[in-house]
Amino acid sequence: MAKDGSEVTQATRVPGVPGGRRAPAGAAVLREEKTEAIRAAVFEELAAVGFARMSIEGIARRAGVGKTAVYRRWRSKLHLVLDVVSAVAAEGLPSPDTGSLRGDVRTLLEVAARALRHPMASQIIPDLLAEAARNPEIAEALRTALLDSQQGVAAAMVARAVERGELRPDADARLALDLMTGPLYWRLMVVRDELPKSYLDELALAVASALEA
Repeated sequence: MAKDGSEVTQATRVPGVPGGRRAPAGAAVLREEKTEAIRAAVFEELAAVGFARMSIEGIARRAGVGKTAVYRRWRSKLHLVLDVVSAVAAEGLPSPDTGSLRGDVRTLLEVAARALRHPMASQIIPDLLAEAARNPEIAEALRTALLDSQQGVAAAMVARAVERGELRPDADARLALDLMTGPLYWRLMVVRDELPKSYLDELALAVASALEA
C-alpha cells in the first residue's frame, strides 16, 4: 500500500508469463472493506444528492478512499450504481412460510413496508425511477431489483397456497405481487402517508381474499 493509503497496483515482470508480466498485486486482491465502504457511500450519496448530481469524487470522499480505489472497481458511476442495485436485488425478499396464505401475505407486507419506510429507500427509489425513464440500463437494473427477484418469492408463496388448497392451480403470482406491493408503494412513496395501525392486517386480508376469489 502506498504512503497515501491507496492500493498499490504496480505490475511485476515474470519470466515465462505471456507478455512477461503478471497481474498487478492491487488488482489481484481488492480489499473487501474498501469495496463495502464504497457501496455504502453510494447509498448515502444517492440519498443526499440524487443520481444526476452524484459523482465519483463525492462517493470516494464519503467512503474515505481515493478516486482510484473507486475506478479500480467500476469504470463509471453508472456501472457502480448498477452493481449496487443488482446486489440488493440478489438479496431479495424473504420467502415466508407461515402455514397460511394470509399469514404469508402479512409477513411479506411487513418486510416490504419496513424497507420502503427506510429514509434512504424513500429518497433513492423515486430518484432512480425518474432516471430509469431516461436511461435503459438503469431501467433494466431496476426491473431486476423491483420485479424479477420479488417475483420468485411471490411465485413460491402462491405455489404453497395452491398445495394447501387455498388457491386454484391457475392462481397468478404476478397479480399477487401487484396486489401486495402496489398499495404500499402508493401510500409510502407517492402519497407519502403514514400507514394506519391496522393497515397491514386489512391489506393482507384484502389481498388473500382477492386471490382466493
